[in-house]
Amino acid sequence: MQDIKLTQYSHGSGCGCKIAPAVLEKILQQGKGPGFFPYLLVGNESKDDAAVYELGDGNCIISTTDFFMPIVDDPYTFGEIASVNAISDVYAMGGTPMMALAILGWPVDKLSAEIAGQVLQGSRTICERAGIPLAGGHSIDSPEPIFGLAVTGTVRKEHLRQNNTAKAGDYLFLTKPIGVGMVATAQKRGLALPDDMHEAVQVMTQLNTLGAELGKLDFVHALTDVTGFGLLGHLLEVCEGSGLSAEISYSKIPKLSNLSHYASSMIYPDNTMRNWQSYDSKVKGIGAESLLTLCDPQTSGGLLICVDANNLDTMMKFLNKHGMMIESFGRLTAQQPSAITILPE
Repeated sequence: MQDIKLTQYSHGSGCGCKIAPAVLEKILQQGKGPGFFPYLLVGNESKDDAAVYELGDGNCIISTTDFFMPIVDDPYTFGEIASVNAISDVYAMGGTPMMALAILGWPVDKLSAEIAGQVLQGSRTICERAGIPLAGGHSIDSPEPIFGLAVTGTVRKEHLRQNNTAKAGDYLFLTKPIGVGMVATAQKRGLALPDDMHEAVQVMTQLNTLGAELGKLDFVHALTDVTGFGLLGHLLEVCEGSGLSAEISYSKIPKLSNLSHYASSMIYPDNTMRNWQSYDSKVKGIGAESLLTLCDPQTSGGLLICVDANNLDTMMKFLNKHGMMIESFGRLTAQQPSAITILPE
């Protein structure tokens, strides 16, 4: 097989390919139409991670799709990361994945079919790990390599978790460190330290299976995953959807190792600034480094969890039981002039 670097064949990478929040908002406003579907529990009105349809017996179907251009050079790893990222949307609703369909766009005049096969093999590996079949899909000839999945999942109605149901006083947790966009950008420029890229890949290939268990906990009020809009963007969706504000401590947010090194070198994806421009008026207390890290578009990021204030100890025990030694990085409050305030350390 030819020695290739997939990231050289695309203008964007991973969830950094996402359209900026402000632009997406304009697109969705124009796309609204008539119609009422009483069993559609979650549609696009709440900016949630997936659509949810009730079957009428307390069981619900979760439907989602996610795809992007390469964030790593290795095709097998690209297939793994894209698949973990897509499946995450089901876990972020408190659900369990059931099956997946592949979405493949491939520049057949530039990259061989064998390389595309490696992408699919990486995807199959992740689907097997999640306990679901890669049951089919669709492919097109495209100018740049694209891969992702359409995923179907299930959830009991009482276990469904959304991003707009948080409550004042809730503690905030994040299950994966942020910063993969910065490290991947450094890798594309030939500036990433090998250990740092290895750590980023480990994070991006970790399934968010915990989401299915979090949905069963009554004291978890809201749930979402952190992807292309960065931690600030997805926390903002929680705040605005729930009619709340947030106060967060930057030092307590989990971050990849050596992230300050890349921030001080001003290495960041283009979409970092597009993200910031979409919500800068709603954030107070941002700094030079925190702007780059908190707005960094995440690919296959962690779960953002909103936990009832009276159950902090129980949540900590739950996380420790699952091998997650993380702490709360902030709390939700009644609505304030600034939707998110980054507290001084």
